[in-house]
Order: sequence, then structure tokens, then C-alpha cells
Amino acid sequence: MAIMILSRGKCGLSVCTTRYLVAMAAADLWSIIITVIIWRIIFYYIPGSILEVTPVCAVIAGLFLFITDCSVWFTVAFSFDRFIAICCNKWKAKYCSGKVAAAVLATVCILFCCKNVPIYFTLEAEKLVDGVPWGCPRKPSYFTEPGWVAYDCLDKVLCPLLPFALILLLNALTVRHILVANKIRKRLRGHGTEEKISDPEMENRRKSVVLLFALSGNFILLWLVYVIYFFHYVIAQIDPEHDTDSTFIFQQISFMLLTLSCCTNTFIYAVTQTKFREQLQSALKYPIITIIQLGMVRNR
Repeated sequence: MAIMILSRGKCGLSVCTTRYLVAMAAADLWSIIITVIIWRIIFYYIPGSILEVTPVCAVIAGLFLFITDCSVWFTVAFSFDRFIAICCNKWKAKYCSGKVAAAVLATVCILFCCKNVPIYFTLEAEKLVDGVPWGCPRKPSYFTEPGWVAYDCLDKVLCPLLPFALILLLNALTVRHILVANKIRKRLRGHGTEEKISDPEMENRRKSVVLLFALSGNFILLWLVYVIYFFHYVIAQIDPEHDTDSTFIFQQISFMLLTLSCCTNTFIYAVTQTKFREQLQSALKYPIITIIQLGMVRNR
């Protein structure tokens, strides 16, 4: 529903912002389908399905990582777009356009598709049943061969360490620019007087910043536990075979929050964007109004 509403372009957002939000919503939808419905529900509650055949399982694993990478880097791209729009007026006209947004989104998809293709070759069959390979655990060589070890380090840097750092940096620079710009603007408009003067520029900037900080803040908060979990294992060199119950619970909570991060953006749109709420209400009312009108026609 969020994809349909945003795609109509009636939410008062620029073309480039709309394209980023639609891409983020689409990535989140696919993440819910693959991560929650297929990976969590079907694998756990419907054992022995065709999804556990090794080639199918390997493709699903690659899609899972691809969709996660895209969802994360779409958020980074949107944060960078808003940083340019708010802080860099010279580049705003060239960068903040629908064509550039489409090119950036397409580039992200192509790069991370190529990056996750090798995942298929890191998995092997767990067992053979009547000549059919089942399961897809990691090959032992993935953890020992220098090439695969380097690939694993690159994977962890690209998601979530680098995006996490970039979003924090971009938001910090955006906040700093806004504070300085607001002080200068208030002085120029004579903020010291008792008369309250409306400022459309500051109001538009406020709406854009609220949406940016809501989306990026949601990402930071829900990925924070996983980042802590990552440093706990990688930096401290903790052996997974010696996990305690509390460590396992902490791991599962981090995975749960990552999944939750794919479900919250639509609610953020509804909370922060008045026109999105209006379009959402119209979409929800439309079937009811149509049914009532059809009933009235039949009664006549």
C-alpha cells in the first residue's frame, strides 16, 4: 500500500525523494517476504519443503543478503540525497533529481547483486536423500581460505559498519548545517522582535528534516544491537561454540530488530507526512465507499 501511495506522487514530496522512498518500501517488502515468510516461517514450521533443497536454499540465502544490502544502502543513499539538498545548494540542482535517483538506485542494485553472487558457491549440501542434496551450511573452507576470509570481512564492512558510520556522519553534518543556517536566518528576519513571522523555507526544511531523521534514526536504533553483537564476536574473538543462553538470546534479539526495521518505515511515513496519511485514509475508505455505492445501485 505504501508503494502504491508513494508511486502516485500525491504526497507533496519531490520526485527524487519519492523514488528513494518507493525503493526503500519495495526492498522492505521483499525483505519481509524472504526473511520472515520464507526464511523464518517456512523453514522452521514446514520442514522438508522444496526450499530446503541445496540449490534453492543457496539462492534464497543470496537473495536474503542482497535484499538486506539494498535496504540498508537505499537508506544511506536517501540520507546522502537529503544532505545534498539541505547543505549543498550548489549541487542540489544537479544531484537531487529523479534521473540521478534512478541511476543511484540501479547502481546500488547492480553492485550488490554482483557482490552476493559468490554466496551461492560458499554453501554445500548437508546430506543426500535419494541423490537429492538437502540443506545449505557454509563450507569449512569459507572460514579458512584467505580469499573467502577477505570476502567475509568486506561483507561485514559493507553491511552494517560502513552504512552505520555514514548515516551518523551525514546526520551530524546536516544537524550542524541546519543549526547554523537557522541562526543566520532568524537574525536576517529580525527574530528578536515580538512579532512572529512565518517562514515557508524553514517550514519546508523542517518537514524534510523530520522525515530524514525519523528514517535514519529508526535504522540506527534497530541496527545498533546487531552492531554491538558484531563487535562482541569479531573484535573480542568469542567462540560461537561456547555461547551462553544470554548470548544466544542477545543474538536473536538483534536479528529480530533487523527484521523489525523493514516493517517500520510505512508507519514513519504515516506519522511524519500529513499528505501520506490523507492518501492512506482515502485508500482505506475506497473499498468501503465502493461497496456502499454498489449496494445502493442494486437496491434501486
